[in-house]
Amino acid sequence: MIDSTTAASIFSFLATVVMLFQLALALGAPWGEMAMGGKFPGRFSPKLRISALVQLLLLALMALIVLIRAGLVFSELFELSKSVIWFVVALCVVSAILNTITPSKKERMLWSPVTIILVICAVVVARS
Repeated sequence: MIDSTTAASIFSFLATVVMLFQLALALGAPWGEMAMGGKFPGRFSPKLRISALVQLLLLALMALIVLIRAGLVFSELFELSKSVIWFVVALCVVSAILNTITPSKKERMLWSPVTIILVICAVVVARS
């Protein structure tokens, strides 16, 4: 089993990859078929680009919570992180489920493994 520091590092790395993907979508990358169930192939509309930015910010917050809970940053927030980390776990589980059942084969192939690893890492950190 991996320790919480390693799990937090893996979580942060993968979250950064997903954040860069969301940023690319927000900036107009034509990768819509690999997000949101593949319902919006090509470039996202302005409204969906804002949604991609919101997802980016949520991922950044989740990664920060994981790093806090692992004791790597902002030690003064460690006690709060003991409960908030379970919000991260829940969001990761929902994300993993949605990415596993998405009708978009490309999204499923790309993001299912990533979100499953995020769940595992978040649980390891939460239970530490």
